[in-house]
Amino acid sequence: MTTSAAKLYGKDLSVYDDLDVDTLLSQLSPEEISLLAKEVDPDDNLLPPSQRCSYECEKDPTGPLDRKKLIEHINKQALETPDRPEAKPFVAGVIRGKKWVPPEPSQREREVEEQIAIDMGDEYEHALDDATQEEIIDLAAILGFHSMMNQDQYHASLLNKGQPIGLGWDGITKSTQPKAFPAEPPNQTDIDKTIRQVREDDHTLIDLNWNNIKNISDEKFEALFEALTENTHLEVLSLTNTGLTDRCAQKLAEALERNQTLRVLNIETNFISPPVIVRLVKALLKSRVIEEFRAANQRSQVLGNKIEMEITQLVEANPSLLRLGLHLEYNDARHRVASHLQRNIDRRRREAQEVRCAATIRLPRASLKKIEVPESISSLSPSPSPQPVTPEPLMSERDISESVVPESQGPSPHSPLSDEAPSEPI
Repeated sequence: MTTSAAKLYGKDLSVYDDLDVDTLLSQLSPEEISLLAKEVDPDDNLLPPSQRCSYECEKDPTGPLDRKKLIEHINKQALETPDRPEAKPFVAGVIRGKKWVPPEPSQREREVEEQIAIDMGDEYEHALDDATQEEIIDLAAILGFHSMMNQDQYHASLLNKGQPIGLGWDGITKSTQPKAFPAEPPNQTDIDKTIRQVREDDHTLIDLNWNNIKNISDEKFEALFEALTENTHLEVLSLTNTGLTDRCAQKLAEALERNQTLRVLNIETNFISPPVIVRLVKALLKSRVIEEFRAANQRSQVLGNKIEMEITQLVEANPSLLRLGLHLEYNDARHRVASHLQRNIDRRRREAQEVRCAATIRLPRASLKKIEVPESISSLSPSPSPQPVTPEPLMSERDISESVVPESQGPSPHSPLSDEAPSEPI
């Protein structure tokens, strides 16, 4: 199958195959070349715009380019140039042109809408029909329809302040001014003094907070952890956002294995790698006194499946841990850790109830008025105390003194025992 050759002005294009374009251009005059440049627009994107576009200004430059004056001149021309007169002036309420009328829905679309319609009952429909605009906004806030309202409406509904004027469904949607919160005051804890107190086992130092203190040297971290091994009074240690590294965290793990009084440890927002976090969780099994351990927001946001499974196995083997602040990505690890922590909390509550019941049953009725159960034990469970059983009437003073449980043997008043599940994301 043959195709006919393309033609231009009645001639075949094959005639121009052997034609030399440079020879033709050399025969043209400068006027003809400028005329040809106006007619032809090269489509080569590799050429700069100055060579692809024809520049027709033949005036000499009056001076260097002043961008500010050029913008002022353009703005002046825009203000002085009159607007184009409208063919039909604007009149409020008068429709200009053809008004768009939406087409009627088809029978199929009407059937679909009828199927989607929800019958809420006459009582609810009557209540919604008579509801005011503020009541509907409050209902949307309660149901969590955040896209139906702005922040001012949502917070006004939660705080029961009444809706702001002009912010209803027909009001103007505008951005909310950001609320300025004052910066937290700097941590004024004396590092050297607290290290000396930990080393000397000061009984007044129970809570040590180094949060947000910058430029703490590794030597001071090592001195603190070395003193922590022999301390018997410190219960809470917070080292959030202090630049703690793997080298110092290894020293901390060694100190945790030997310390017997620390209950709460917070090392969030530092530069600890996932393997060292596993090392710290493993150190909790040595002494089994840590009840709350937080180590989220470290150098690596994602721990990985292998690390999370190791942490899960270590937590399941720890009967004393009640709170864990770690971001676990996998559902299996989160569920297993949360279930084990809840079992630890329930077991601790039952043990406290048994201690309280034993202290109540073994005392005679006359002695119950004189001996008070420690507040730390009485606040562990919301359930009422069991009724005391009247024991044998004769009991010596030695038996009475032995039956009283000292407060030091019961759980610490700072122990985080409650009916609710762990609040931190696991």
